[in-house]
Amino acid sequence: MAKDCSFDVVSEFDKQELVNAVDQVKRELNSRFDLKGSNSDITLDADKSITITTSDDLKLRNILDILQTKMIKRNLSIKILDAQTPEAALGGNVRQVFNLKKGLSQELAKKITAAIKDSKLKVQASIQGEQVRVSGKSKDDLQDVIKLLKEKEDSFNIPLQFVNYR
Repeated sequence: MAKDCSFDVVSEFDKQELVNAVDQVKRELNSRFDLKGSNSDITLDADKSITITTSDDLKLRNILDILQTKMIKRNLSIKILDAQTPEAALGGNVRQVFNLKKGLSQELAKKITAAIKDSKLKVQASIQGEQVRVSGKSKDDLQDVIKLLKEKEDSFNIPLQFVNYR
């Protein structure tokens, strides 16, 4: 009965929900009064980035607000959007690229394992590629780790999910 329990800490998003959110924004661009005829466009580039192109900064902020609203309604964290600086595009337009954050970087994985070790709980944390595996004898300790990481999620500035709980 001394079997270890474990779970993985990952940072992922549902690709299909993101595609649906971008499609909803495209539909709203065509129907919304203040954005009609503004030559605005939003594209999803192979699950790596989202590009918004429009005529001015105000419309860019409006489209970003629409995108964030649609993402929240589809249970996607807006923390996955890594905003790049807006740049000038052809025809006097403005373009902004939002890279999509996926997976844990080595630096972030080290911060997570350090936070777990500082908690003094009887668990082991190990980095495995783009995820962190947490294992321990007690399921209660593992649940305490999940609670701890949820509290510190804002300081990591990336959405965390807990999968493979055994």
